[in-house]
Amino acid sequence: MLSRRQLRIKVLQAIYAYIQLENNDLALGEKELMRSINKLQELFIYQLSFIIEIFDFARKMIEQGKLKMLPADEDINPNTKFIDNKVISQFIINRDYNKKTDQLKISWKDEEEMVRRVFQSIRQSQEYKEYMESEQHSYQEDKDILLELFRKYIIPYESLEGYYEEKSIYWASDYPVINIHVIKCIKDVDETWNEHSFLPSSRDEDNEDEALDFARQLFLKTILKGNEYEKMIAEKALNWESERIALLDMILLKMAISEIIDFPSIPIKVSFNEYIEISKEYSTPKSKVFINGILDKLIAELREKNMIHKSGRGLVE
Repeated sequence: MLSRRQLRIKVLQAIYAYIQLENNDLALGEKELMRSINKLQELFIYQLSFIIEIFDFARKMIEQGKLKMLPADEDINPNTKFIDNKVISQFIINRDYNKKTDQLKISWKDEEEMVRRVFQSIRQSQEYKEYMESEQHSYQEDKDILLELFRKYIIPYESLEGYYEEKSIYWASDYPVINIHVIKCIKDVDETWNEHSFLPSSRDEDNEDEALDFARQLFLKTILKGNEYEKMIAEKALNWESERIALLDMILLKMAISEIIDFPSIPIKVSFNEYIEISKEYSTPKSKVFINGILDKLIAELREKNMIHKSGRGLVE
């Protein structure tokens, strides 16, 4: 499942696009937000399929070695430990995984050179050599090497990230996020996981509706009450006209106010800290201090005017 922070970032991006495009169609803006979130699931499947493609490429290399005119001993009796990885074997036969890859029509046929380069870097690595020389072949060992190779040789491969960015505008900033979910997915599977099991994914189905509703409501409330919130911000931003406040800072402040006022189950401290952290990554170097100061003043005023009504988990300070 996407974390609340990741959903907030998706909402931030959606509101920014809505404003920049001077879009007055809220329904269309909401549709684009949902599309952006759903695209994360697609990237999750693509990244899993790329990992599996590397193992498939290794299998083809072994098959080609056997067909040589003068095969060496290692071609005739190859070490198949890598291609027999127990975790990868589970994914290959899993119906849910195959259904999703078929729906997306995923094919790496035209990207064989990229697959080859990643595999070569893996095969030359010390981790690979030690794994292949080890006499044990346990499920945990297969999972550990898969995670290690993914972190060290697949995630950092710039051409792969570039490939995704070219394939979808939605994926330009999603690569780091989805890799976290791929790692979690690999960690979550166990030896009982089989062809009929559902794929651990970037979305937890039990909480999907709640998560999507949070993102949808945050998007709509921030835009619909945008003018009201902008006036509140301007009153606290001494020596700053609202037009001079960076657009991303203004959006982040409006989103924070919306959460504090309109989402009773979210603690004030959580909203406060979340938008400070997001500003560090997405806005200017000075944004953290600016947003911190404005929110401090706004929260004090909202409390004084009795405009904050928290309940349940939202009462936690």
